[in-house]
Amino acid sequence: MTPIPIIDLFAGPGGLNEGFSRLGEDVGNPVFETIGSFEMESSAIKTLTLRGAYRHLLRSEGGVPKSYYRYINGEIDLATFKSEKRVAAAFDAAADHVHQVELGSDEDPSHELIRASLLRAGITEREKPWVLIGGPPCQAYSLAGRSRRANDETFATDKKHFLYREYLNIIKEFAPPVFVMENVKGLLSSINGGKGMFALIKNDLQNPAGPDGGLHYEIHSVVEDKAPEELLPRDFIIKSEEYGVPQKRHRIILLGIRTDLISDDLIVGKLGKASAPVTVGDALAGIPALRSGVSPIRSDSDDEWARIRDGVVGKYNGTVRANAPTSRGSKSEARLGEPAGAFGEWIVDDRLDRVIQHESRSHMLEDLKRYWFAATVGSETGISPKLSSFPPELQPKHKNAAAEHKPFEDRFRVQVAGKPSTTIVSHISKDGHYYIHPDPDQMRSLSVREAARLQSFPDNYFFEGNRTQQYHQVGNAVPPLLANQIAAVVAKLVDRSVQD
Repeated sequence: MTPIPIIDLFAGPGGLNEGFSRLGEDVGNPVFETIGSFEMESSAIKTLTLRGAYRHLLRSEGGVPKSYYRYINGEIDLATFKSEKRVAAAFDAAADHVHQVELGSDEDPSHELIRASLLRAGITEREKPWVLIGGPPCQAYSLAGRSRRANDETFATDKKHFLYREYLNIIKEFAPPVFVMENVKGLLSSINGGKGMFALIKNDLQNPAGPDGGLHYEIHSVVEDKAPEELLPRDFIIKSEEYGVPQKRHRIILLGIRTDLISDDLIVGKLGKASAPVTVGDALAGIPALRSGVSPIRSDSDDEWARIRDGVVGKYNGTVRANAPTSRGSKSEARLGEPAGAFGEWIVDDRLDRVIQHESRSHMLEDLKRYWFAATVGSETGISPKLSSFPPELQPKHKNAAAEHKPFEDRFRVQVAGKPSTTIVSHISKDGHYYIHPDPDQMRSLSVREAARLQSFPDNYFFEGNRTQQYHQVGNAVPPLLANQIAAVVAKLVDRSVQD
């Protein structure tokens, strides 16, 4: 079957794109092909371009060269990698569909670029199959984002709240047969001018050209088997941990189907739940243990670290393993094993015997003590301790910590090994307090690769940019493994609704 074209808006580092693109690819029969990715952030654009080149090489004669792995392992630089003729051609192909664009800006060229992409893909008729995917930026709907915007006036003038309208404008102009729109659960409770944002957005998506505009969509859930008119707002929530992703990431997915393609016997498939959750411990299997660095900058020798570690552990009558880690890691660390089962099959690339982008960050000495305490309690009880249960000397020195009712009880959160993680968000780029490694001896936050594992990015997925940018990209992404399952539903739907 000829791959179904996809256009990806607000692409981030490519989580949705990866899930869709990989469907059928492992057996040499890719179901989807990206013809346009649109993103504004520079490091994410570089990541998308590299992944686009990788995918072009993967699907071409000769496959992915060894030099790709040498590049992501840090053995060669990008210029050397691109000096190969096949690789240069792959980057040129990727550049044709990866576009750095601020959607909705005054100089937004996305409509012209989409039109050109559709024409190149031979889509000149409304009946031709293709899919629009993407998630408008969600900070404005998240609970944390809304806490910083205390009144409706601020809400109404915040451009981020209405970037979905650019998504809507593209639907209105190009009438995709099917679209998939992702956003945060906080959208369900977001209010503007006394009206619920979810109902507003859903109604707009059902009638992108207005009630009498001649373009209408049914909005379906991919997790609840109900008719569109019977669906409640909560029926659009996907809980990632129920579908094999090692993370409690709850998001809204809206699946739109153009009504002129809907027949009476149309059945929209639903995601099948995993038989058991994938835990943090499962996901991080085979990743080498590291120790934290210490800031402000000081001696980073093994002896200095051992002195700090022993001081922390000894103070609280803990036990130090004889083989406690002394390495802080590097851009490429030898893989010590791999996750079991379907998650391992999804994550691991047998050509990659390294764990890339696995380095520890430095943390303040007082935070190291808190990390050790939180991880110790988590490993013993299976629960991340609340701030109020920390010893007095480990309480942060600010008035909120001293308050009777602490507003940030989860300020230091260990990701417990026996459970899926909490949601990985872009804040992980700022500090690691919410993402403490479950092993007390490591006394650190998660590395970029560990966060990427919890997001279900394959181990051969390389994030460009500096480490802060890498964390930010990982936190902003849709889990590719979840996207892959959504893609399977969409593929059957498009084949049934459009191609037949």
